[in-house]
Amino acid sequence: MPAIFNGVISFGLVSVPIAVLSATEDHSVRFRRIHTDDGSLVRNRYWCEVEDREVTYGEIGRGYELPDGRVIPVTDEELRALPLPTARAIELLGFIPAAAVDPLRIGAGYYLQPQGPVAAKPYVLLRQALERASKVAVARFAWHGRERAGLLRVRGDVIALHGLLWPDEVRDPAAAAPAAVHLDDDEIDQAVTLIETMTRDDLTGPEFTDRYTEAVHEVIEAKQEGHHLPDAPEPAARPGQLVDLMAALQESVSKARAARGEDDADVHEMPSRTTNKAAKKTAKTPGTKASSRKPRHGA
Repeated sequence: MPAIFNGVISFGLVSVPIAVLSATEDHSVRFRRIHTDDGSLVRNRYWCEVEDREVTYGEIGRGYELPDGRVIPVTDEELRALPLPTARAIELLGFIPAAAVDPLRIGAGYYLQPQGPVAAKPYVLLRQALERASKVAVARFAWHGRERAGLLRVRGDVIALHGLLWPDEVRDPAAAAPAAVHLDDDEIDQAVTLIETMTRDDLTGPEFTDRYTEAVHEVIEAKQEGHHLPDAPEPAARPGQLVDLMAALQESVSKARAARGEDDADVHEMPSRTTNKAAKKTAKTPGTKASSRKPRHGA
């Protein structure tokens, strides 16, 4: 696996030489643009506006456009020589519990590989310290034209790096919040029951596959071999306008339990929160004591 870049983890006074490796793969189907009349490929061309001619990729550099239209050239050498301590270093800033990180801020993942025998010991030291402390490390590093925040966590025997969005890069969720609605406690309880019924131990199984990519490959293979295209499945029947939320929740619980082979006998007889409160109040009324004795049979 080729390294994306080589650098160091700066951990206090300890430096761990590492290589950054991609931890994920993209299996999406890649399409090329074609001329629909004859099926030939359509290619991008780089055009110089001043000389009015096509230029090669080797003639292309970077430039920053000012508001007045002027362009300031910036070379690769200038970017590599930026006055940043994080230019080739992943600087650890602190440690926090993993649960304290907003998942919206977590980006793509990478594996950090120790470079050479000398790096192995401090690398393993950091990994085991993170495990024992049950913490993740918050880092800062420069990458892809800007300084970024990062998150280091343990995955198996390896330290993984995730890019983190800066706080101002996460939009305020208030604009997406719904209007105020009234919910009964029983409806919330039934929704919690549905969540518990659908709870699983991991994210493995046939339902966690990319069915869209598989279907695209089926179409491509059928066209390549001159076969008929696969038939589209009949769309699942969708319910009409939701009228009874509780009934819909109860039916969802029943279907989820049936799919898992569980008994659903008591789903529709779930005691309500109101009933539970009344029972507790009765139990606390003076003069009424709950007895653990078995009832006597008539003599």
